[in-house]
Parts: sequence; structure tokens; C-alpha cells
Amino acid sequence: MVAALVMVAPLALVGCATRSAPRFVTPSPVTPSQPAEPFELAITPAEDAKNVPASAEVGATVRGGKITSVRLAEVGGPTVRGQWREDGSSWVPAVPLKHAKRYAATVTATSSAGETVTKTTTFSTMARPSSLTGTGLYLHDGGTYGVAMPVVVEFVPGVPAKQRAAVQKRLFVTTDPPQPGAWHWVANGTQVYYRAPEFWRPGTKLSVRVAVGGHPTGSGRYGDTDRSATAEIGEKLVMTVDNATKKMSVYRGDKLVRTMPVSLGKPKTPSSSGTMVVMEKKTKTVFDTFAELGPEEGYRTNIEYAQRLTWGGEFIHAAPWSVGDQGVRNVSHGCVNLSVANAAWLFNQTKVGDPITVKGTEVKLVAGNGWTAWNLPWDEFVKGSALPVTVRAEPAPGASGSTTP
Repeated sequence: MVAALVMVAPLALVGCATRSAPRFVTPSPVTPSQPAEPFELAITPAEDAKNVPASAEVGATVRGGKITSVRLAEVGGPTVRGQWREDGSSWVPAVPLKHAKRYAATVTATSSAGETVTKTTTFSTMARPSSLTGTGLYLHDGGTYGVAMPVVVEFVPGVPAKQRAAVQKRLFVTTDPPQPGAWHWVANGTQVYYRAPEFWRPGTKLSVRVAVGGHPTGSGRYGDTDRSATAEIGEKLVMTVDNATKKMSVYRGDKLVRTMPVSLGKPKTPSSSGTMVVMEKKTKTVFDTFAELGPEEGYRTNIEYAQRLTWGGEFIHAAPWSVGDQGVRNVSHGCVNLSVANAAWLFNQTKVGDPITVKGTEVKLVAGNGWTAWNLPWDEFVKGSALPVTVRAEPAPGASGSTTP
């Protein structure tokens, strides 16, 4: 044991005493501390700005920190409610500002180091404009609609193409549960539709604000008023009509519930092929075409269970005079004819916003002839937006709603 220890110890000492060439280690350069990012806050409208539209938003940009509060109030008057856009680009008042009034906007920001800065700007809104664009929203507050109900906003006169992006930024839709969507302008700018890539989910709540009151709409005009509504999407009901068989199939929740014979438009006045939406329902009405077709071809007829599909006058309705033709030949002026019993049954099942697809006729549905939002595939529909469409095909997990300007 002693001998072994004696012999091991020198080996250990030799190993520790081994000499080698000296090593020179270059020290790491000392990185100077980076200067803190400047803490800056800028807000709009500019101080003492005049003739600001009643749709004014409070813009705020900050470097080196984040916005912590916004307050907008009429000078000597009440505070205005509002909220930030989703992208944080501006703060949007909940109502149009009053005309010919002074307002003060105060914005506070806080830096990462805890420093705060507050800026205030005071501006004046323009007088009430004399040239207005009339607006409409085809959505009644508290209403229940079909799964194909587009959000339809109307402008009279139409919005010029160069002004549509700015107007579209003032159109807000929130869906619950969240579903992505996009806007699409008709060619003359008189209407713009909002829809999702697929039909709305039954039970969806749509909350819409058309925030164009006092907003420039082009050609020296301004929006007449703000409009808003909250509505619900009801049970899924879909209708299809095949000209080859001259039958209508009705599906409730994707299950076929009824098939009925129809007569469509005769060759001289064919029905439109495409996907349309029930726009209006009347238990009784009168079709009077003398002004349009003249005394030789015009007619005046009492109609029951009429459901409008196009602005051009195509309806689903009861036609007892064509029962013998239904399922056999087309004799109508473009409408979908049903027997009285079938028309009454269908009328009691449908809602405004329920879709109907007609196929196999001599003509195709013209864009804008009715609420034609669903007559285009999604990739074509989004091309009608005046702003880039960046919505995802599916909502983000855990999201509680979606808002798209």
C-alpha cells in the first residue's frame, strides 16, 4: 500500500508540472451600452386644425413606449367614448363628432422605464355639409337572418373608386363566434357586401357599424349619418333549383326535407343561373309590369307568397296558373313558380338571407342584380375589396370575436 502510493504520487506531480508554451488570450471587446430608444409621442389632428370632418379619429404614434390612455372631449362639453382600431393605428370615437365644435384630445404614453408623457391637441370640426351621400344598412337591429345574409351597405349616389378605401375603413363588422370576412364593392359603388368565406354558422351574432356620418364620400359629399345593428343568424336552410329536372330541393341543416316541381323563365324571359339570397318576403303583392313592358306585353297580377331574389324582378312565388307546367316546362317571366300549397309551405320555412342556387338556365346572374355576394368564389370575391384582405381562413384559437374594416 505504501509503495503504491509512493509510486503514484510522482506520476501525479509530473502530470501537473508539464510545461507548455504560454497562451495569449485576446480579451473580448467591451460593448458600450446602447443608448435608450428615444421616447417620443405624436398625435393628430394637428394643433388648431380647422374644418376637420365629423368622422375624425385620434391618431397617436409613440417610440420607446406605449399608449396608456386617450381622452377626447368637446371643449366645455362632454367626453366622447371610443376605442382603438385592432391595428392600433388610431382611436375611433363611438359616435360622429358634432359639427362646428372645438374638441381637445389628450393622449398619454408610458416608456419602458416608467416615464410618462402627455400631449393634447385642440381642433375644430367643419360646419354641417350641404352635400350628402344617402346611406342604408340592410340589417335590422334584433333581426334573425339566413346563413347567406351578407352585410349590405348602400350609398346614393355611389362612392367613387378613389374614395372607397377611406370609406371602407369606416365600416366595422364583429362576429361571434369569430369568422373571417371581407368587403366587396359593386362596380358603380352604390353597394358594398360583407361575407365570410363560407356561409355563416347558425347562431352567429353580427354587430355592424357603418361609421360614415360626416365622413368624406367623394365628389364633395359626406355621409349622412352613422348606422348600426346587431342581428343573429338562424337555422341553416338552403334551396337549389335544377332546370334539367325542373325541381326545387330544400335542405334544412344539410338534410333534404322536401322536393317540389317548379316552372322557370321561358326562353324569351329566362331565369338567372347563380346563387341568390332571399331579399324580401310578402304574403300578398301585385306584379305590375305595364310601365316596364308596355301595354302589349305588360301585365298586372295579384301574387301570393312572394320572395324577392333580384332587383330585376325575379321572385319565388305561388303560380296556380302554371301548376300543369311545373316540373315539365318553363313558362314564367323569370320567376320560380310553385303551386300555392308548396309556395305557402316554403314561405313559412324561409328567412331573409336564405340562399337559393339556380342552375342550368340560359343566362347567368348579373353582379349587383340582387345581393349577389355569394355568386363568386372567395378568391374572386376578395378582389372587390378596396383594401388588402389579410383575414385568415380560420379564426385564431381562443379568439372571442373578429372585426374587419
